[in-house]
Amino acid sequence: MVREVLPCYVVCDVSLSMANHIDEVNAGMREFRGAVHADRRAAVQIRLCVVVFAESPLVVQPLRAAIDPPETITPRQESGSDFGSAFTLLRVTIERDVRSLKAQRIRVRRPVLFFISDGRATDPAWPAALAQLTATASGPEMIAFGLGAVDPATLDRIGTTRVFLGRDGVRVGIALVSSVARTTLRPDHV
Repeated sequence: MVREVLPCYVVCDVSLSMANHIDEVNAGMREFRGAVHADRRAAVQIRLCVVVFAESPLVVQPLRAAIDPPETITPRQESGSDFGSAFTLLRVTIERDVRSLKAQRIRVRRPVLFFISDGRATDPAWPAALAQLTATASGPEMIAFGLGAVDPATLDRIGTTRVFLGRDGVRVGIALVSSVARTTLRPDHV
């Protein structure tokens, strides 16, 4: 029986500005799954949820074992990137997931949220939704990954723990693996 779980939430902007980067995101998800699969302890502990957003957010993969094949992320023909609605959906989703795990008498580590975007929000009120997400008892550790023509200031506000930029040569999979490595994966798998 699983006694401890690390919930990980991968949140990906799939708006038109991100369309050329979705293949890299999917490759990174496969790379992350491979690293988790290679470490027995991580395979048991890590749970993964995938959320996509453009003008509206959607949970495309509810929280489940990270070794399960991830859902393929596809771009949307929407120009908006509504960060606020994504953060609101994540707050509700994370709180529900944590309650469910605790009801099963499973110890829950602080969730990790891995936010992938160019950082170009189209809703000006998103900082309030982010503040509500991070202020909750189950508020996640926030990591941002920028792809494309990024807005570094926005990504710095979101990635309070760490910010990675694809233009620096960092791959999505490596950044995702290193973000959870210190808590579950053995150093030789990073």
